[in-house]
Amino acid sequence: MNFIVGLIIVIGSVIGGYILSHGKIEVLWQPYELLIIFGAAVGSFFIGSSGKLKKDVLKSCKILLKGSPFKKKDYLELLCLLYATFKLMRSKGMLEMEAHIEHPHNSSLFGNYPTFMKNHHAVNFLCDYIRLMTMGVEDHYKLEDLMDREIDVHKKEGEHISHSIVNLADGMPALGIVAAVLGVIITMGSITEPPEVLGEHIGAALVGTFLGVLLSYGIFAPVGRYIGDYKADEVEYLRCIKIALIAHLKGLAPAVSVEFARTALTLHEKPEFSEVEQACSSS
Repeated sequence: MNFIVGLIIVIGSVIGGYILSHGKIEVLWQPYELLIIFGAAVGSFFIGSSGKLKKDVLKSCKILLKGSPFKKKDYLELLCLLYATFKLMRSKGMLEMEAHIEHPHNSSLFGNYPTFMKNHHAVNFLCDYIRLMTMGVEDHYKLEDLMDREIDVHKKEGEHISHSIVNLADGMPALGIVAAVLGVIITMGSITEPPEVLGEHIGAALVGTFLGVLLSYGIFAPVGRYIGDYKADEVEYLRCIKIALIAHLKGLAPAVSVEFARTALTLHEKPEFSEVEQACSSS
């Protein structure tokens, strides 16, 4: 929704200001200039990107229609899940978790937390490391190092997607100049035409520069940064799980392990201690 609203504001402000300045809107309609800029940008992206990166970027486009991936209520749900998981592991033993982690989507425990279950990365992350615990891994240093490595992989993948889109945006002003130069070449071929004809050709050429700058700084660069922030929020969600798991592995009580994870959250997403305590006691 933010993407749509922002796009309307950007285009509306630019076009609206141009029209209010008595500009002719039909002059801005230059589909061939757009073809040169956008086509060359997409082509350069395909040249410099692996097949996996292309798929990841395309999949990430659906993020534009979403808001923040995790709100306070989502973290509250996660903390309740972690509390219930640790409580079960402490009261009935680690082996009690095997049925839940092997088939998480059929789990009566995890099924109570729908937001968590929709995040397959988080589900796999939690199940994988609980599985290692059930296999007898008790060295929290080694397990923490392994978690950090996996989280770092997720972080780098998100940054790679974001940087690819930002790099695409960085090249668009230059490609706008390419389109403008081609327009000037066409204009020079019509140098004997009347001034009004030359004016149309020159105006069309300048639209190329305009489109390159607008597409870069008004659309693609903000999109790249937004996707980067979205992916960073997903990493923080995994980090919250990691902190709670390590605290539990150190032998802390379920409520204390959850509190460790809560205090590591940013202020915007962090639920109050009383909220967590009430939600955990009622779950």
